[in-house]
Amino acid sequence: MTRSSAWLRGSSPRATGTEVAADEIVAAADGSSLSNPGPAGWAWFVDDECWAAGGWEHGTNNMGELMAVLSLLEATADESRRLRILCDSQYVINSVTKWMAGWKRKGWKKGDGKPVQNVELMKAIDKAMQGRDVRFEWVKGHAGHPLNEAADARARAAAEAFQSGRRPDVGPGFRGASRDAGEARFVVGQRVEEPDLLSLAAETLPAATPTPGTASQRVKGELLALTRKLVSDEVRTDAARLAELLHPEFVSHAIDGTVVRADHGAWKPLDDQSFEVLAIDQYADGVVGMRWQQPTRIRFNLWQKTPNGWKLRFAQVTPC
Repeated sequence: MTRSSAWLRGSSPRATGTEVAADEIVAAADGSSLSNPGPAGWAWFVDDECWAAGGWEHGTNNMGELMAVLSLLEATADESRRLRILCDSQYVINSVTKWMAGWKRKGWKKGDGKPVQNVELMKAIDKAMQGRDVRFEWVKGHAGHPLNEAADARARAAAEAFQSGRRPDVGPGFRGASRDAGEARFVVGQRVEEPDLLSLAAETLPAATPTPGTASQRVKGELLALTRKLVSDEVRTDAARLAELLHPEFVSHAIDGTVVRADHGAWKPLDDQSFEVLAIDQYADGVVGMRWQQPTRIRFNLWQKTPNGWKLRFAQVTPC
């Protein structure tokens, strides 16, 4: 195919969605969020030997639904067969098949001029669909559809794993895909053997073998000191000093859905600079995630070690 093709086909509650043509892949994609927002998971499912799951410690159901579709698209990127995605989310289907083209024409803004929610996931899905024959089919959730039920169970299991502080079962992945190719998409909060960490360039990371786990006391001390600078009025209101802490490819998801990048300039001062650290976890050598809480906010920062010291690569803020 030379262009993307996405269309919606209705499905009655009786339909199983398991009839598969020789030239297609059929998979269910689903998301789950406890408390919404809260611990969240996503999953796609083809069969017991071909599925994947992941999630976040804090996210929404819509984020999970979108991430399931994106992960499936990326996992099947080298497939020549058409892809039929079964979704119980009208939000996902309408976003891709009805609204996305208009959002792109308006600079990823909605009709009222407000930013599109989950825009980074939307953009990634749009890119992943280029040149693909992708078809979306609605199925009723929690109605006994075998593929949908399997995806839902795995997405919820991932969310429950993050809720209890356990590593989720990420599944075997797509059949025939290399598990050691280092091409798996990193999801904030998901611990995998070899995360590519938001497609970080390999040359910017130390050559040592990744060792996921708790960060050392030295690293914790360094990141705590940098976080204190990050919340201070002196740094936040000074674009030059703030830029010294940010990676050139820094991106942040603000509480209102706005995407902030390294060239944004100065930030607004915080009403309260106090914070409590919830966890500091090492995802790979030179890449550490820090979860911290303020009176009305929960924040996640992803720090990357560069030749110029630790730089903030990704940040997300959500309400408590």
